Amino acid sequence: MTSPSIVRTSTAELYDAHVMKNYARAPLTLVRGRGTQVWDDAGNSYLDFTSGIAVSALGHCHPHWVAAVQRQAGELIHVSNLFRNPNQGELARRIVGYAGPGRVFFCNSGAEADEGMLKLARLHGVKKAGGEEGRCFKVLVAKNAFHGRMFGGMSATPQEKIQKGFRPLVSGFAVGELNNVESFKALIDDSTAAILLETIQGESGINPCTPEFLQGIRRLCDQHNLLLLADEVQCGAGRTGKFYAIEHAGVRPDVIAMAKGLGGGFPIGAIWAGERAAELFQPGNHGTTFGGTPLACAAALATLDVIEQEQLLAHVTRTSAAWHEALHALAKDFPQHIVAVRGKGFLVGMQMAADPGPWIVALRDRGLLAVSSGNNVIRLLPPLNATAGELAKSVEIFRSALTAKG
Repeated sequence: MTSPSIVRTSTAELYDAHVMKNYARAPLTLVRGRGTQVWDDAGNSYLDFTSGIAVSALGHCHPHWVAAVQRQAGELIHVSNLFRNPNQGELARRIVGYAGPGRVFFCNSGAEADEGMLKLARLHGVKKAGGEEGRCFKVLVAKNAFHGRMFGGMSATPQEKIQKGFRPLVSGFAVGELNNVESFKALIDDSTAAILLETIQGESGINPCTPEFLQGIRRLCDQHNLLLLADEVQCGAGRTGKFYAIEHAGVRPDVIAMAKGLGGGFPIGAIWAGERAAELFQPGNHGTTFGGTPLACAAALATLDVIEQEQLLAHVTRTSAAWHEALHALAKDFPQHIVAVRGKGFLVGMQMAADPGPWIVALRDRGLLAVSSGNNVIRLLPPLNATAGELAKSVEIFRSALTAKG
């Protein structure tokens, strides 16, 4: 095979010619970032409240994070999980410090973390059934959930737009109503192994579980020997002002999936399993090539350093209150356009009365990047270190767009 010749062409043309068309991309080429700001190839700057869809927890190019990644890249990048590396051990220790006694499995992404949780549920079901496979494997999920696009996670995602075209799916899932404990209770039988929930549904429009619901689900799991699986891929890693959003309910799950913001922009996922599930994985029944590399763990450790040293959990809690108040004021002032405001901390959904697409364009034209979510929702995901002034600016831009529409 010969190497393709170098042809000078625009990024847009390269995408049109060579990149698969499975994304509806904005007509924007981003080339540089610093803090909450990004710049396109025409020199225009934007306030980035997408954070790479909740990934860039520290914004762009935080100096401590950059230095840690550069240093590690010059020392050791990848060794596989056939060997130990110091960064992985230290990161596991720190995650256990946030989540509680247990063990950690490292992977590459939220999708992979969710798949791993489902495998843990199957292993728990085998144990619950006295070693017999195929008798206890059902996982209960919530209506409008999103648990990734791999076959297990996609099968656990009861949304036609996600599942269409990929049937037959993985069997063994039943769907309850979010924030309705009785609907989940009615689904439990001898074949049930676990209940899987997003603490705050992200892709479906920022729909939080109530504390009472999570507490009730915890009781159900205890009564019926089920694993409570918390999908904190989007709402975890400090986004709500607690390291895990489920902490707001005073509930400790049996397993937590995390990714996105954990690496501060570098791909990493992880599964924490508490003491009753920590020994389910044994040599040979699960693995990953790129999970927990020295470089990925260095990025995550640097992210945790900044979250702790700059007290970003307290910052999110403190500054989000006034921001939420201002966003609710927008809804009050423009009821013809804004139906509801939902979320917690730096994870907010603005439900619009119509298709959010034109609004996202209007915000972008005024210098604010946001991302859509289910059910006509605009998602606002500022970096955890966004300032009160930057939050206020996002509201000003939103108000400008609403005022122009009338």
